[in-house]
Amino acid sequence: MKMLLTSGGITNQSIAKALFDLVGKKPEEITLVFIPTAANVEKGDKGWFIDDLINLKKQNFKSIHIADISAVSEDIWRPQFEEADVMFFEGGYTSYLMEWVEKSGLKKLLPEFLETKVYVSLSAGSVITNKNLQLKISQEVYEEDLDKTEEIPGLNYVDFFFLPHLNSPFFPKLKKETLQEIVMGMPEKMYVMDDQSALKVVDGKMEIVTEGEYFEFN
Repeated sequence: MKMLLTSGGITNQSIAKALFDLVGKKPEEITLVFIPTAANVEKGDKGWFIDDLINLKKQNFKSIHIADISAVSEDIWRPQFEEADVMFFEGGYTSYLMEWVEKSGLKKLLPEFLETKVYVSLSAGSVITNKNLQLKISQEVYEEDLDKTEEIPGLNYVDFFFLPHLNSPFFPKLKKETLQEIVMGMPEKMYVMDDQSALKVVDGKMEIVTEGEYFEFN
């Protein structure tokens, strides 16, 4: 299983190189399917969403398909996944994305797809690879899922937790000193990454890719 978990997408050359190394092809030979689903329910300005697509366009891929698993049926999105070398899960509302990964049937297909394809993700797309969505931290830091009281299971593809957007002006609690209090007592390892950082994971072996800042707990 090959994954590239990013906080802000393909934001620098180090992250881009990690992606191409994982795929094992030149950019102009790579087909990517972009899953925008997590962004559907985000309100306000979507300039960040456009920027994420522009960063992908700059990589000179052979083609970029867009497959919203909440908007079209499996017979439409599945062929796009099957054709792709890379599955790129966009950021946005984490629990909404996880809900549709399950409802669409994609969760059952992902293990098969991951035998030959690379999972690349941004923010929410990275968080759903955890064993759960860390409801308490999400409510505290991102102010998401405030109406929920029970933990939400994730894909459980990694044995650590990924927390995106370190030092972001949009999430003032995502500072090291604040997070130390929020995660106190948590036994699992957590990586907190800024938007210039990512985690490259190959069959459980993890490598940090960064041109920015990150830190880890436990």
